Amino acid sequence: MLATIFKWVAGKALGLFTGGTLDKLLDTIEKRMDDEVKKEEIKAEVTKTVVTAQANLMVGRTWWFQLFFVVPLGFHWLCLNFVSAVPQWGWTVHPLPAPFDEWAAYIISALFIVDGGKALLGRLKK
Repeated sequence: MLATIFKWVAGKALGLFTGGTLDKLLDTIEKRMDDEVKKEEIKAEVTKTVVTAQANLMVGRTWWFQLFFVVPLGFHWLCLNFVSAVPQWGWTVHPLPAPFDEWAAYIISALFIVDGGKALLGRLKK
């Protein structure tokens, strides 16, 4: 009974963590294969791969940095450009205060330089 409850809770937690993709992959493997041993080996490998990919995504700086910094600055920049392109509507968007506008420009520039450098180094390694 306790094992069943644990399996259900673990499955729900893993489903939330992986967005349901892992469940769909495991269901496909379960339906398409006949050999039980090979089926379990493949399911274990798929689970390991998906969980590792999700963990790497959560640990990396990319998703939270973009979510909390790049996306709001990009939206602000888009609004500034839109308001300057359509001044007859009378909308107002204020620019960032004095030190923050320079800081944002430096950080966004550094982000593109670092990501571009990583991509270039990745291509040179091949």
